[in-house]
Amino acid sequence: MVTSAGRITLWGIEVFVAAAEERSISAAARRLGASASAVSQQLSNLENAIGTALMNRTARPATLTPAGEKFLRRAHLILNEAEQARAELAVADLGSLTRLRLGVVEDFEADVTPRLLTAMAETMTGCQFLLETGASHTLYGQLDARALDVIVTAEMGASAEWTEVHPLLREGFVVAAPKGMVDGAGNVLAQLQTLPLVHYTTRHHMGRLIEEHLARQNLTLAHRFELDSYHAILALVGQGAGWTILTPMALMRARRFAPLVDVLELPVAPLSRTISLTARRGVLGDMPREIAATLRPLLSEAVVAPALSAYPFLRGALEVLGAPEA
Repeated sequence: MVTSAGRITLWGIEVFVAAAEERSISAAARRLGASASAVSQQLSNLENAIGTALMNRTARPATLTPAGEKFLRRAHLILNEAEQARAELAVADLGSLTRLRLGVVEDFEADVTPRLLTAMAETMTGCQFLLETGASHTLYGQLDARALDVIVTAEMGASAEWTEVHPLLREGFVVAAPKGMVDGAGNVLAQLQTLPLVHYTTRHHMGRLIEEHLARQNLTLAHRFELDSYHAILALVGQGAGWTILTPMALMRARRFAPLVDVLELPVAPLSRTISLTARRGVLGDMPREIAATLRPLLSEAVVAPALSAYPFLRGALEVLGAPEA
């Protein structure tokens, strides 16, 4: 190992933490948006600067050396302090923030996210916005790993102590069935049970939420399809392949299939989810609260109003939340 003095850089520490947590150079590179060769070089530079090996990179998965285990604890502290310092310098004047890493659930990418970015860009004039869209559990993992600063996702249970949570929207789940196939005035559940369920994938939190709710109702429903695409699910329903349980936002996102389906209240106990903005507690000052305040009227206009216009029975089950944040 080369023991000559070198520089320990913040980027090198961030790369090391990513590699240590992912246990893979290639996975760390994907998480950081860098090349595997760049990650490997940064690790080598850091090891040269410290004077000892931190990772056994030839192992599968990669493992930390005893020195690496010790340094990882310090590395987390260094990154936390750097993040805190950056935030303290920026939050007094949002216009001075130079970078914001934002994660937004896929449901918002067409109707809400572009308008949010436009509004934020008008206030944060010198800021570069790095946007990641994806499933709620994926974005939460990236926030936990410090790869994102703020996320807008479905809540996934009790919030961690290190987070601050700003509720934005509550939406109740509904049934979408093939047009004219279910008589809403009759026994809706009995009619649905004669058809297969087109299930939203249980690899995602929303699919597991639906599955667990049905289990609590002692319902076992046959299904041949389990998909992660709202468009594909509603296309199958529209073709008569079965029925599904989705959220109003899912219906709005795939609204071109609206003429092919009937939307009905859930014929069992109600089920809902909450969409919230989450950030690391105390790191970004008032910024998360201000972003949430910007989002609420956008959600009211782009999501709630169109959904209630199309499906008036959702009133009370779909609403923007303005209660005090946790």
